This record gives sequence, structure tokens and C-alpha cells, in this order.
Amino acid sequence: MSQPSTPAAWIELSDAQIERYARHLVLPEIDEEGQICLLQSRIAVVGGGGLGCAVVQSLAAAGVGQITVFDPDVVELSNLQRQILHTSEGIGQPKVDSIQRAVAVLNPDVDLVARQEAVTQKAAQRQLAGHDLIVDGCDNAPTRIAVAEAAAALELPLVSGAIFQSQGQMTTLKPYEAGQPGLLDFFPELANPRPGQSCSEVGVFAPLCPLLGAWMASEAIKELLGMGQSLAGRLLMLDLLAARVRVFQI
Repeated sequence: MSQPSTPAAWIELSDAQIERYARHLVLPEIDEEGQICLLQSRIAVVGGGGLGCAVVQSLAAAGVGQITVFDPDVVELSNLQRQILHTSEGIGQPKVDSIQRAVAVLNPDVDLVARQEAVTQKAAQRQLAGHDLIVDGCDNAPTRIAVAEAAAALELPLVSGAIFQSQGQMTTLKPYEAGQPGLLDFFPELANPRPGQSCSEVGVFAPLCPLLGAWMASEAIKELLGMGQSLAGRLLMLDLLAARVRVFQI
């Protein structure tokens, strides 16, 4: 379990929080101490699109206290088929602002930090420092590599996911631990990405984004609280059309 800045024993949940998180509090793997840990946790989410929206929605509902979202883009009409926090009213506005408004309505306990900027190779360590964990749902190889390298240098767990048409894949990366693989060990093709693989060119099956994004949020919460079996060193592959989930050991 990650260590909150203030010991959980010194903090009490409010009556409203006890009611809001009641279904967590009765889970022995979370209980009050785990919920307080979530409320004190800081997660960076790279990408405010299909995966990022679903990740943020699940993390915010669960009560992760601070979520920083990085995305330089604005909301477009074509996003609304799969990017579940954006609405028609937000078209033309920064994605991070759209997400910030949605989270404010969803859970006032959460501080959503909106960063309308790309995570870059040059600045990634500075941008991502100060968080407890990183979730990457971006849609391009240079950003994915920059995020992975920064997370490794900062020794922060990285939950990384990607989608292609009706298929998704995800893993948790901790290459700073002995024997654990890095991003390019799983996806060597990212070093030389093929053209013509963007969502606008190949399409995305709408239900895939919220499903895989929620799964990524689950892995993030598990890492924060030390719950269950980590995906570190393993790759999960999901195919909705085949109704199949496979997990491979690397």
C-alpha cells in the first residue's frame, strides 16, 4: 500500500464520505484505511481521450484524491462516440477542461488538475514528478515512450494501455524492480511505429474504451493499495469481437 502523507489513523472520514464509499469500506481489501489512502493519492493520467476518460471516471468515483490529466487537444464531435466524459456542449473546448467539469459533478472530493499540454521527452520527468502512479492511455508512440522512460527514472508504477479497433491490451510496468520488463520489451514495434494505425484511420469499437479504461483504473487502485495480483510482468489482451481475454507472462 502506498504511504499517505498523513497517517490514516489521524484522519476521519466525514459522514458523507462514509456513505459515498460505503461499498469500499466493507471490502476487507480496502476498508477505511485503504479509502483514506486513495483520498490522499495522486495519479497522473496521460491522455484525455477514450481510455483517459474511462480511467478518470473510475478513479474519481473511487475517491482518488488528486488526478492530473495531460492532453493538448480540444473536444471534437467524433470523440463523443467513445470518450465518455465529454459532451456535445464541450465541443471546441480543451479536453482537460471538459474532464475537470465532469469530475467536479461526479465527486467533489477529487482535485482534478487540468494540464492542456502534451507530455514530451524533454519535460516528462518534470511533468510527472510528484505523483504516486502514472496511467498512460495516449494514442502515439513518442508520448508512450517518453512517459515510460520518465516513470522508470522516477521509479513510479506505470499502467499502460492501448486499443486497436475491437482489441485492447494493457500491462503494469515497473522496470526499476529487478527482473521486470520495460515498455519496449512488451512492444518493441513502438520504436519504429507503422503509419496508418491511428483511430481515425482504422476505427474503434465504442464499448472497448470504457471497458479497458475501467480495467486500467482497477490496476492503478490495486497498485496503490497492494491488492490482488499485479499485472507487472504480464500482458493482458482483450478482444471484444471474439469475447476473449488472454494474459501472457513476459
